[in-house]
Amino acid sequence: MTDNTINEITRAVLVSADTGEFDAERSLDELEELSATAGVEVLARVIQKRPACDSATVIGSGRLEQLAEEAAALDIDLIIFDCELTANQTRNIEKILDIRVIDRTTLILDIFAQRARSSEGRLQVELAQQKYRLPRLAGKGVELSRLGGGIGTRGPGESKLETDKRHIRRRIEALEAELKELEKRRELHRTRRKKDNVLTAAIVGYTNVGKSTLLNALTDAGVLAENKLFATLDTTSRSLELPDGRSVMLIDTVGLIRRLPHDLVEAFKSTLEEAANSDIIINLIDISADDGYEQSEVTAEVLKELGCDGIPRIDVLNKCDKLPGAENIRCDEKTVKISAKQGTGLDDLLECIARNLPETSVKGKFSIPYDKTGLINTIRIDGKILSEEYSPEGTLIEAMVDKKILHLIEEYRV
Repeated sequence: MTDNTINEITRAVLVSADTGEFDAERSLDELEELSATAGVEVLARVIQKRPACDSATVIGSGRLEQLAEEAAALDIDLIIFDCELTANQTRNIEKILDIRVIDRTTLILDIFAQRARSSEGRLQVELAQQKYRLPRLAGKGVELSRLGGGIGTRGPGESKLETDKRHIRRRIEALEAELKELEKRRELHRTRRKKDNVLTAAIVGYTNVGKSTLLNALTDAGVLAENKLFATLDTTSRSLELPDGRSVMLIDTVGLIRRLPHDLVEAFKSTLEEAANSDIIINLIDISADDGYEQSEVTAEVLKELGCDGIPRIDVLNKCDKLPGAENIRCDEKTVKISAKQGTGLDDLLECIARNLPETSVKGKFSIPYDKTGLINTIRIDGKILSEEYSPEGTLIEAMVDKKILHLIEEYRV
């Protein structure tokens, strides 16, 4: 973690410059949720309407001086800005307030650092942190631009700032190389799944819509499911049997959020790419949220960026138990209502997945003559035997047969 860790901080004020670019109130609500997830207690919120952000202090020095008095009265430890701050802005604001200042991105990075469990998740978080730090070293103060005197590691007269930048660039290169290796491994797993005809379904959606709860409800995966933003960051996969006899690999992906910092999107692209390589996308929507539609739009935009346009997608309206009148919402062939927490509507969801999942195999009954028993092994390799019994004419089987070998056994269909 960078020196921006906020674990010891508990009392904060949230600050936003409302320039009309987005709904400032709603964005601050989300920032407050993020703060709670990071263990921060929010005591006050400040929204300053402006035609544009002040280049030096975001909300203007006059308003900052007022904020300094308010913060002193509340004994505030931390100010969190609902935007991305430059190093100069951070320094200018801290000079006026005399209180530690962080921005939305630093807060999200802190949560990610707390929550990443897998080695890949930790590498991705550190990469995002280092990329965020690099342009912000300049302007941090004289302590970073004094000359260093290292032996054999620095050029003559190289400043500490330049040395720090060089170290960070090296670390970024090392992290990217490690993640590339892990990406190759993941690609091999994907290739193996395709070769073995394993169908995959990616659960995508805004953070805290209930993706982990749904995965647990369908597969008893035992994934951490909390009412917090970014409760899980690491990809989890579990196998699931559909009503038509096919098996599908369910993949839980990292949650999305409005104005997710670019470096974080880049860092977690490899995780999100599970969606781009899936056979079907389960788009989970919190129907009880006031801004559920907007959240869904954010998801749609990211999926578009990842090139998921051609992949079948179903919309799953979750948390119906929290919405009065949810029974009046009409669904279609690609939309289903559920409550993952209560376990309602899950059978409808499985039917919906089976209905929209591309057909790669066909379920049927076949009577295979005893002199053709080799065909049963072929079916077993590329498909799935559901039942098997012996009769005078041959072996009677019920099976999921891969379409590419169906022509070999079509004549034996019962």
